[in-house]
Amino acid sequence: MYVLVSPCILNEKLRAEGITTDADRAVWAAAAERCRRFGIEMVRLPCPETLYLGVPRKPGSFLDRLNTPEFATLLDRLEEEVRTVIAERGEPPLALIGVNSSPTCGVTTTYYGDEKSAGSGVFLKRFSDIPMIDVRRFAQYRIYLAAPLFSEAQRVYNAGLADLLTSQYYAVHLPQKAEDTATSRSENRERLIYQWNLDALRSSDIVVAVIDGSDADSGTAWEMGYATALGKRVIAIRTDFRRYSDNELVNLMLEMDAEVVSSSDELLSLLTRKSL
Repeated sequence: MYVLVSPCILNEKLRAEGITTDADRAVWAAAAERCRRFGIEMVRLPCPETLYLGVPRKPGSFLDRLNTPEFATLLDRLEEEVRTVIAERGEPPLALIGVNSSPTCGVTTTYYGDEKSAGSGVFLKRFSDIPMIDVRRFAQYRIYLAAPLFSEAQRVYNAGLADLLTSQYYAVHLPQKAEDTATSRSENRERLIYQWNLDALRSSDIVVAVIDGSDADSGTAWEMGYATALGKRVIAIRTDFRRYSDNELVNLMLEMDAEVVSSSDELLSLLTRKSL
């Protein structure tokens, strides 16, 4: 089990001078941690820009310095080398992890000309048959699963959803693992549960919220609001076909800043698609 990784994610010295920030380094570290956590090998791609222009080098677009027959020939050779690696491994990679804006390794944005534009970099474009994801999206893998958890049916559904997300290499915080019941509660235990969930909510990358029912669960609504205030990505899953009104599934205050899906398949598609 492996992913193909743009080389600068593993060695920032391969990048153009002056463009790497501490935020970039944090993203790359999170991506590497996700791979370590789930036993995913990171296989480094060759760096066409370094092989052609060397290091150090100034930032530039494809049209500035790479639009030559020699560079096209280099890309041909490097693509063949990567295809050979895949064939020798006997299985396709889980994904190809790129770096947006790169003239060669961008996933959804690239500096082809003077302005950043939509599209893949010229090297990654050659691997359109492999699922691609930008490293910033790949690094967002810690999910807080906000959901009602008071009945057996709710807990079974939540556990199944958590297992599905885990199977796709997401680390899931499931509040019901606190094994909370009305009879087990004390003031101190309530505080511990609250703090445990709050810490997980703050450290999560994404909140997935179950909003089934005639109205959303109050605790789930609070968690969605808190996550929104923190600027986190919120995805709401509603499999319930009932509508709150003609224009609302549940409540506009929950829906306006959330991405709403109607099934677990839609949820996975939204999480893994390469567009940001």
